[in-house]
Amino acid sequence: MTANTDAAAGPPLLTVEELNVSYLVDGEPQPAVLGVSFQVNAGEVVAIVGESGSGKTTTAHSIINLLPGNAHRDSGTVLFDGADLTRLTRKEWQNVRGKEIGLIPQDPTASLDPLQRVGEQVAESQTIHRIQPRKAAREAAVRLLEESGISDAAARAWQYPHQFSGGMRQRVLIAAALAARPRLVIADEPTSALDVTVQRQILDNIAALTAERGTAVLLITHDLGVAADRADRIIVMRHGVIVEQGPTASVLANPQDEYTRALIAAAPGLSPRRLRPAGASTAGGAPSAWGAPPAGGPAPAGGAPESRPLVEAAGLRKVFGLPRAAGSARTVTAVDDVSFDIRKGETLALVGESGSGKSTVARLLLRLEKPSAGSVLFDGTDLASARGENLRLLRRRFQVVFQSPFASLDPRFSVADSIGEPLRAYGDGSPGEQRGRIAELLEAVQLPAAFAQRRPAELSGGQRQRVAIARALALRPDLVVLDEAVSALDVSVQAQILDLLAGLQERDGLSYLFISHDLAVVQQISDRVAVMRAGKLVELGATAEILGNPAHEYTRQLISAIPGRQALAV
Repeated sequence: MTANTDAAAGPPLLTVEELNVSYLVDGEPQPAVLGVSFQVNAGEVVAIVGESGSGKTTTAHSIINLLPGNAHRDSGTVLFDGADLTRLTRKEWQNVRGKEIGLIPQDPTASLDPLQRVGEQVAESQTIHRIQPRKAAREAAVRLLEESGISDAAARAWQYPHQFSGGMRQRVLIAAALAARPRLVIADEPTSALDVTVQRQILDNIAALTAERGTAVLLITHDLGVAADRADRIIVMRHGVIVEQGPTASVLANPQDEYTRALIAAAPGLSPRRLRPAGASTAGGAPSAWGAPPAGGPAPAGGAPESRPLVEAAGLRKVFGLPRAAGSARTVTAVDDVSFDIRKGETLALVGESGSGKSTVARLLLRLEKPSAGSVLFDGTDLASARGENLRLLRRRFQVVFQSPFASLDPRFSVADSIGEPLRAYGDGSPGEQRGRIAELLEAVQLPAAFAQRRPAELSGGQRQRVAIARALALRPDLVVLDEAVSALDVSVQAQILDLLAGLQERDGLSYLFISHDLAVVQQISDRVAVMRAGKLVELGATAEILGNPAHEYTRQLISAIPGRQALAV
């Protein structure tokens, strides 16, 4: 979506006036949205930005009457094309959602039916609203999947959501939301899980629809770079209140509110910063403050010669089988002849599009998948040949932080239970020593000691990710794999987590494999960058060299797609 300064004249398509929404918490109403008012014109792109908990998603869900059971719209009106949506019956809403107003939700795991093929889910809107018969709707679904960036869409349409990567599932949601060609699309973090090139493709696709049909877009995002590039106007929310709104260029060039200025400073694409100077790797430096592995474990890394990397991947190849399609068996090569190393105290960033093989490489390094060919050496030990107790002791030296802390934390566990789980699994220390270790880790990730008894549902997204990092550090690992660990966080929380990771690495000599689709973030935290495309490693080198003077055309495409670059170029 490029900014459209020629939005259609006439009355607004959407008008929100004095909207107030509260949530019932422990029997008491807690305000979430306070007196919010704004308009969206036909053909216009309006972005609502702000931190998690600012009220932007609650505002969006209020418009289409999809608030959770403990939420209540206390007052305010929502007019769509002159009709008051707050007065619609349940039956009348069935003719509005999907057909007139489309929604692209944030979480594809929660929004897609795991028992229904993705093609049927994309076609559903057209069949429910009787836009096309089932066969034609299926054919249209394949075209929509292709337009949303899914290759081999005819075969993929017959697959189920669990057979798609997170980014591909998000593209399915986008295709489904656009299927009935609605007049307004509410895009709630529609590209937060996607790499920058696919993000640009998806947003360009939405922009094409806007230009063709005069469709309006209400874009909910924590990425101020995306809003800067794509929106005609920006609305900034904090604590349920609009603190600033206006034309995008004016808000970015002359922000009136201190909070807006803080968001702009924290946005990687708008205000680049280096968290570690070039060559800051601590390889061969002081031993980690976490201490040596327990007796009987592998030799501590501090005693190894500097010339030997911590991780050596050579000729990695991984082939997966796909379900039978059109009567023939098929396979896909997810990783093809990939070689690299990770040095002690270094951050190696692995970047590329969804489906490029990044996460598969991580699973091979973590011995969660076995390579079809090639090898992984961890501190000189071949992981493929490790067995039994030797493998178990090796596993404690490499840990992982996943993209979604809510999905990776057990909702029944307290924070202390989650952080202490690896310690219990390995019998590391007495119960008293484990409690002390949990307290140390909470302090290390800058969470109050009182958080130990909270559950994941009582924490924000950034706080949950800090818990996931603390759990990954519990066993004093040498390597932490960060698989899109900050991609779903708003920019201010993302900046805090990146600062935390850099500080822990500086203090303890940790090595990171930082998997990301966000090159603006990679520029901040990595020492070297490895670029993957279609399972192959196309470029590898120092961060400054790769991002400043890329040799491969694909790397140049990734760099040109960094959100915020369009705004900075103006």
